[in-house]
Amino acid sequence: MTTAAPLRPTPGPEPARAGRHPADPLQSPPVGGARRWSMRLPVAWPVTALFVLYPLWWALGLPSFIFAILAVPMGFQLYRRGAVRVPPGFGIWLILLAWVVLSGLMLDITAPNTLTPNGSGRYIGWGIRVMNYTALTVTMLYVLNLSERELPRKRLVRLFGMMAVITVIGGYVGALFPQFKFVAPLNYILPAAIAKEPFVNRLMHVEVAQVQEVLAGEASSPRPAAPFEYTNTWGENMAILLIWFIVGWVVLGRGPRRLTGYLVVAAAIFPIVYSLNRGLWIGLVVGAVYVAVRMALRGRIVVLVGLALATGLIGVAVLASPLGALLNERMANGHSDDIRSTLSNGAMEAANHSPVLGYGGNRALIGSNRSIAIGKSADCKQCGNRELGSNGQLWNLLTGQGWVGAFCYSAFFLWCLWRFRHDHTPIGIAGSLVLILMLFFQFLYGSLNTTLAYGLISVALLARNDLHLRAQRRETRLAALETTGPRAWPERRSH
Repeated sequence: MTTAAPLRPTPGPEPARAGRHPADPLQSPPVGGARRWSMRLPVAWPVTALFVLYPLWWALGLPSFIFAILAVPMGFQLYRRGAVRVPPGFGIWLILLAWVVLSGLMLDITAPNTLTPNGSGRYIGWGIRVMNYTALTVTMLYVLNLSERELPRKRLVRLFGMMAVITVIGGYVGALFPQFKFVAPLNYILPAAIAKEPFVNRLMHVEVAQVQEVLAGEASSPRPAAPFEYTNTWGENMAILLIWFIVGWVVLGRGPRRLTGYLVVAAAIFPIVYSLNRGLWIGLVVGAVYVAVRMALRGRIVVLVGLALATGLIGVAVLASPLGALLNERMANGHSDDIRSTLSNGAMEAANHSPVLGYGGNRALIGSNRSIAIGKSADCKQCGNRELGSNGQLWNLLTGQGWVGAFCYSAFFLWCLWRFRHDHTPIGIAGSLVLILMLFFQFLYGSLNTTLAYGLISVALLARNDLHLRAQRRETRLAALETTGPRAWPERRSH
């Protein structure tokens, strides 16, 4: 879809004259003397609150609701602006939203090889899913429609980077204090019927790590999760946030900021390896290869050599340390491979039986990959009713919204990736890499809520950067016409 200019543009600086960078501040003297102190919040305060205060929202038990809460002021601001810009491929995304809503018609239908749905939990889960998809869409549109004055792109990149630092700190807390857990204050406010629902109950019991049976010969392995709900969510978010951190603190940083960036990246190695998250490891390799290819195509040989040396040094350091043995042992023990295969096959079978609308949400599988028995036992701890759609965003969409929903999700990110392929700025390369990781992680992990939020905000940042580059090229063309125009007129007259 094409972008639309606001019907009622907000007051701002006048258009830049030819030769001036469109993002340069105006050099006008202050009116009325010294600037008065005001209690009015900045226009972009919901975005700042989303990033800066996220550890607080997590501790309060609000990680799955804060996006919907902050989407209210965002939506109100969008309404006041009039016409709203939309990102490329937004029509595809709207179809996905419609399918999430329409799939609620299938909540009472039993999927193949699953338990008959009962209770109100499926309706609550569907309602929360609709709420969050809508809220994340509003967040994307809100960030896209903020001006450079209201929320500079560089500040947004640094907000991403700050969240990366928080995630690294959370990784250390989860690795060193894995047994630390507490009940969120919100649990004591919610009605008992809602608080007892498995999905809500999991959010209300906050844990800094998930202790799981992963490595052979070990009864349990603590895996960092803070400040997110699950270890896998921590892993995929770490990959995305680390990309933006490197752009804001290393690529665009100078002096002490750049040095701090290198130190934080080095510090992130320990929780990344200790998380035993193979998807995160593969995602980082994919990111390094993608950046290397982009640099090679642009002829940036020096940057390419530096990237290769840094990657090699980090690899040697990890393999030579005790973390190397942990990494090798994890790669040799794919304890979840059978489970993922069973759930993936079940999701595809469910989608084949209901290809258009799916079944509205996850479904409890009869038995598990270990046994057709229902429930765990001392002899079969891996038995029980695992959920179709719980092993990745793609499988979640196949189960919940059928092939149509899964297609629209992938098509939207692929279209944006193609649309911004010519953006060779640091923001363009980093944003495109985030879209690639969103497509990769959908096979392994669920993306609601934070991961999808970061992906959609990255789309908005790419779109804003594209608008900036177009305006910059337009300014350059106008300046060239003003420079060459007068000298060309006498020649035309002589001819």
